[in-house]
Amino acid sequence: MRKTLLILSFIFVVLSVIFSILPLDTLALLPIGIALVLIFLTFKKSDTNQRKLTKWLFAIAYICAIFVLGKTYLIKDEVEKDQQFEQKKINENKEAIKDLEGLE
Repeated sequence: MRKTLLILSFIFVVLSVIFSILPLDTLALLPIGIALVLIFLTFKKSDTNQRKLTKWLFAIAYICAIFVLGKTYLIKDEVEKDQQFEQKKINENKEAIKDLEGLE
């Protein structure tokens, strides 16, 4: 039982790292939460001399959680309006209208 939980927790920690790197916002918290629950169960099933790997997995999962929460709440996504592009688009429209009037 411990080995199965350890393998599943390792898989979910790897998924947590991958999801936290990708721009998935809070969707990455799902595998992190599952990984934390599985690691906790593995930690409880382990003897005191077998808990070193689970402590490392806990640390990695917590770092991923902090990274995802920081990325979600501290980084603001702002779209700026490009004034030069807008002005260029207006000028091109005016030139196109003049060209069409010249054709008539």
